Amino acid sequence: MSEDINRRDAMGIAFGACAAVGGVFALGGMKAAWDPLPSVKAAGSTLVDVSSVEENVLYTESWRGKPVFILKKSKEMIAKASKDGAARDVIIGDNRFLVCIGLCTHLGCIPAYKKDKTMFACACHGAEFDASGINTRVPAPLPMLIPPFKVDGTTLVLGEAGDAYNKMKESGLLGKVELDPKA
Repeated sequence: MSEDINRRDAMGIAFGACAAVGGVFALGGMKAAWDPLPSVKAAGSTLVDVSSVEENVLYTESWRGKPVFILKKSKEMIAKASKDGAARDVIIGDNRFLVCIGLCTHLGCIPAYKKDKTMFACACHGAEFDASGINTRVPAPLPMLIPPFKVDGTTLVLGEAGDAYNKMKESGLLGKVELDPKA
């Protein structure tokens, strides 16, 4: 066998190189087609006026197809909150709120709020969360997730990461699984 490359081998190498480059560009095009449009990303915020929210009454808003729980905490709820629970509170004016995605971190069921016990109970597998969204009974592996938010006066802007959200993120209060505010 000779060590010289014959014409057929050279054409095979050239074809293989062109096919590899074309494959890379095709994969890049497919990824771009799967990404949400910039207009969809820009419309990913929800405004919630919390000025008329009542204490210990659960309000549910929708953000990107997910339920977001908003709960104004009473003085009793604030007093019995753990240190981590108090750190997860969203402070607007003189009030403290729970703001979280209303899905159980076990399998994604929607927990029910038990007003008399000021806690959330997931009917699917028995997980429980306190009024700060922290898991208090397994099988939920994590606290309820906090969506990106920004406080603008008495308006809560869901979908935009503001200063309070970034502080929670830096201190590790969002849990191991984080939502990308740009996604």
